[in-house]
Amino acid sequence: MITLAFDTATDRCSVAASDGHRVAHRHIDGARKHATSILSLVDDVLRECNATARDVTLLLSGDGPGSFTGLRVASAVAKGLAWRRDLHWFTAPSLLIRAAAHTVAGGSTVLALSDALRGEVYAGCWRLGSDGVVPVGPAPRAMMPALLTQHFGPVDTVVGTVPSGLLEAIESRTGRSVIVGEQALPDARTLIALHGLAGGTVQVKDPGSWEPTYGRPAEAQAVWERTHGRPLPPAPGISR
Repeated sequence: MITLAFDTATDRCSVAASDGHRVAHRHIDGARKHATSILSLVDDVLRECNATARDVTLLLSGDGPGSFTGLRVASAVAKGLAWRRDLHWFTAPSLLIRAAAHTVAGGSTVLALSDALRGEVYAGCWRLGSDGVVPVGPAPRAMMPALLTQHFGPVDTVVGTVPSGLLEAIESRTGRSVIVGEQALPDARTLIALHGLAGGTVQVKDPGSWEPTYGRPAEAQAVWERTHGRPLPPAPGISR
């Protein structure tokens, strides 16, 4: 069985594959590179496992919230792989993938964050241990740093890619230093490990209608609506 996993919710596109014995991994940084690079990264990790896309039987992907464009890229690739194939597809919140890389023996509560622009962060919190994954507080969403403890309470660890201007407010609210930098970036190998935990992933039942969790409208749409003072009308033939 070949497992393929990827996450594109941030500026990092992380792709991993496993044949049950080894795990191959590649990544590339730069949100504008996701669309042109993800397929070659998929080919690279599958080749390392002596496999091709036709051999993939288990597909894992991060479902956001995060970069609108990055999530659209991952969604298109996943749907293309799942189209009319006997392939099992599971997803996990992209923030959970980051949180899962920072749990400790015996379990811990991890708050994961990413930049949501406009002074907000995407935030999600989970209790992770060898017995599985339990959500803490609301599902991942955008919020002001001042609301973190109100929604999630005390946590053991905080990890994320957040603007430097928000770090002080986040650390003051949570009482924890935020793990940032390379350690805070998503890794598709963690998603493969997460799938083995109870509550770690959710199966996609209908690949054709599935959509990732964007968290908010694309920034281009938000700019248009602020400029014109009204919702962006749907494209011809598309209803909302």
